[in-house]
Amino acid sequence: MLKQGLFQKLQQKLSPQQIQLMKMLQLPTMEMEERIRQELEENPALEGGDEENDEETPTEEEAIAESGELDSEDHEDQERDDFDLSDYFPDDDTPDYKLSAKNTGPDEEERDIPLAGGTTFQDHLKAQLSLVDCDERTEMLAEHLIGNLDEDGYLRRDLHAVVNDLAFTQNVMANVAELEKALRAVQELDPAGTGARDLRECLLLQVRRMPHSLDQRVAEAILDKHFDAFSKKHYDKILERLEIEEDALKDAIDLIIRLNPKPGNTLRETSAPRQEIVPDFSVMAVDGQLELGLNGRNAPELRISRAYRDMMQEYQRNKKDKAAKDAILFIKQKLDSAKWFIDAIKQRQHTLLVTMEAIMNHQREFFLSGDETKLKPMILKDIAEKVGMDISTISRVANSKYVQTNHGTYLLKFFFSESLTNQEGEEVSTREVKKILKDAIEAEDKRKPLTDDELTALLISKGYNIARRTVAKYREQLSLPVARLRKQL
Repeated sequence: MLKQGLFQKLQQKLSPQQIQLMKMLQLPTMEMEERIRQELEENPALEGGDEENDEETPTEEEAIAESGELDSEDHEDQERDDFDLSDYFPDDDTPDYKLSAKNTGPDEEERDIPLAGGTTFQDHLKAQLSLVDCDERTEMLAEHLIGNLDEDGYLRRDLHAVVNDLAFTQNVMANVAELEKALRAVQELDPAGTGARDLRECLLLQVRRMPHSLDQRVAEAILDKHFDAFSKKHYDKILERLEIEEDALKDAIDLIIRLNPKPGNTLRETSAPRQEIVPDFSVMAVDGQLELGLNGRNAPELRISRAYRDMMQEYQRNKKDKAAKDAILFIKQKLDSAKWFIDAIKQRQHTLLVTMEAIMNHQREFFLSGDETKLKPMILKDIAEKVGMDISTISRVANSKYVQTNHGTYLLKFFFSESLTNQEGEEVSTREVKKILKDAIEAEDKRKPLTDDELTALLISKGYNIARRTVAKYREQLSLPVARLRKQL
């Protein structure tokens, strides 16, 4: 049963300004600099600092105070003259949605997908195919196969499925033998390994193009007949079956591991832009003391434009002019926006510094020594309680931020880790355990790598209460394979 009624309830909602501030808080330095530049372009009431004109420029408080006086005077004028909103907004029958470029709210994040430009991997192959000496039908089938290659350069589809595609989509009747002939033409293109149907075939195609030598012949034999034993690192079986010396096997393996398992990425990787890392903070150890600094790009010189102050004074002299009142409405909107943006920048700076100072004090020993084993357990809640802020705020600060130290530049999330209790009952950082685990694996005998059970026993002997499954989890987080796959000759 439906019924109408009036109800009162308390509900918390974020204002648009608070939402924008939260978004600004999680921006790294480079994106924040772009955000400031965008605001300067869009808001003429906001301008950057200029030391030469500091004497003539009003302070933020003076400009806002003048705006407040005008607010009260304008309010009195409206009461006397009984202004209507239609005086400030022209009457137009055109709907608003026809004048808007997009129908999304101001607080909605843009998720546009940029269009890629340049030559694609498929275009690169088709350009080579046009120079290959083959009949017209084989070239047509080869072009279709090129269109079916994935981003790694592999043909993952079965040829029988491709035959059906040609019949149903292009009305071209072909058989598997013709497609195999066209595929061989594709596999002759550069880079080597293109058009392979699995990793083994991809590596074989590359080895067969190399100059003939002992290493090349052994590598081809390993990939052609003993690939399963090679992938599982059963080197003893390969030595027995090929009847070769260990040095010859080692040279052949060195040749194989230098091959490209993803030839389709060759063109994309060479043209990929490099990301520049700009530290948001600096924590430097000077004479046993830590000095915290914020990147100057996060603290720009912003102020209210003097030209807008002069415009407000001009309005005071022409209170009855309707055009002046239209102008002052625009001015007030821009002044409010400029004031809020300046306040948001200051609040962002304060939040960043307070949070980073709490992290610096918590991880003081690491910043002084640079030893990862000195890192203490630290989660977002620990820092949130110290600075008196919400956990989500601390998460936004730690997002995509970097800090420069005497020992290198680190992502802020690097300093957060869970805790683990040692045999003495003390809580230690899991980062410390991972560092010991990584050092042990790097120092192991590669002919007989340490198993997870042996690594567990090693950590227990150092005083860490840890289970084997936890060791395996930490090893996987460090992107380290199991002992069998770490074996080397």
